[in-house]
Amino acid sequence: METTYDVKVYKLLTYKGTRKTTYTVRWVVAGKRWREPFDTVALADGFRSEPIQATRKGEAFVIDTGLPISHRSKSAAMSWYKFAVQYVDARWSQLGGNSRKNTAKTLTAVTVALLRSQPSQFDPVAVRTALREWAFNANRRSEAPRDMVAILRWVERNSLSVSVWEDPDKVEDVLQTIDTRLDGKQAAAWSRKRHRRILNVVMTYALRRRILRVNPLLKGKDTSAGAKTSNAVDKRSLMNPDQAAAILAWIRCRSRGGERLHAFFTTLYFTGARPEEAVALRVDDVRMPAPDAADQWCELLLHTATPEVGKQWTDTGKIHEERDLKGRAEGETRTVPGHPALTSVLRQHLEREGLEPGELLFQGEKGGVLAGSVIRRAWRSARQAVLPPHVFDSPTGKRVYDNRHTRLTKWLNDGIPPAQVAEWAGNSVPVLLATYARCVDGQMEDLKRRLEAAGDLPGLADAD
Repeated sequence: METTYDVKVYKLLTYKGTRKTTYTVRWVVAGKRWREPFDTVALADGFRSEPIQATRKGEAFVIDTGLPISHRSKSAAMSWYKFAVQYVDARWSQLGGNSRKNTAKTLTAVTVALLRSQPSQFDPVAVRTALREWAFNANRRSEAPRDMVAILRWVERNSLSVSVWEDPDKVEDVLQTIDTRLDGKQAAAWSRKRHRRILNVVMTYALRRRILRVNPLLKGKDTSAGAKTSNAVDKRSLMNPDQAAAILAWIRCRSRGGERLHAFFTTLYFTGARPEEAVALRVDDVRMPAPDAADQWCELLLHTATPEVGKQWTDTGKIHEERDLKGRAEGETRTVPGHPALTSVLRQHLEREGLEPGELLFQGEKGGVLAGSVIRRAWRSARQAVLPPHVFDSPTGKRVYDNRHTRLTKWLNDGIPPAQVAEWAGNSVPVLLATYARCVDGQMEDLKRRLEAAGDLPGLADAD
């Protein structure tokens, strides 16, 4: 670590842009210029005061980082592995199952990248498993098998310190490593963005604990972090009515649980509910019309989601985790209308299953929550049975979730106002339009007639 006392700290540089004002701290260490921008003058002054105080105390600066030696002490004293475990324990109770799992995946990739050397005595896959499934799982760490404990002890001894994040070149190497798959190819854009998002939260924690002084991910322009991703639905994934009807009919005739699964998939198709919302429905959540009523539309009350996250990531030890509705405040609900065809299917389902109020509407063979593996397997078998091979290999209805995409798109194409569709779907209007705008069609002729009726420049046609 090369140090120097050749340090100069300059006045704040204020830049007033059209959207915001930026305050930049500037200093020079051994002839190398350093800059750190801040959104407020208070933050900038606080940052600037530290190198000034260090120079007054006669403290040496590290040439590679431009920071005083004292700022390296806390980060240099803690290994990245120890810090990552500490972060997991601090955040565990605040995170849902899927967030816990994704955090473990990101920390695993980063920890492997921050080893002094790659372990030759351990299988690389075993190392990642030990980190992801045991080290970064607060519930299971103390129960790790002996072989996993041996790996984790080696990782702890060979983990670099947190101070590596103060080296811009090393930061770039780490980011490039986690952006690369095990086969050497670049990871998908959504995966890279997820890693960055989680890492930014980790770095914020390090700043709050004063282990790091600045967020190393904000320096310079990171092109991979800005990888283009799109939440827009692929139009090819949408099913036409004939395809959906054929798939549902095949599922109904399935020898094992066919009628029960038919009711479940019909509910997805007609209401646009997320699968994790539909499996959480209870008998009381279905408001059925009287058999002799003129209006045979039913109504479903969605209030809970039960995503499948894996029992190792839940506090209850169950595969499913009960959560509030996605994108809604705690305790919020939403109501979705059910087509008369769905009313008929659900009425038969309730009578056939003999379900009581309070029980789950859609249950597994032995009761309990309907398993995701059963849902996916039944849907795939139905597609393969009724769709031509070239359609089966295409994105058409490939995922169970495509029932939702198909329904929401149909509502929009049928002229239902976006605000109403967003309410039924549990989305905001901007998210709804950004997701389904490319799928809305069949309205061009009507739009043209409206534009013609609105008129344009008077007398223009007569001028010809």
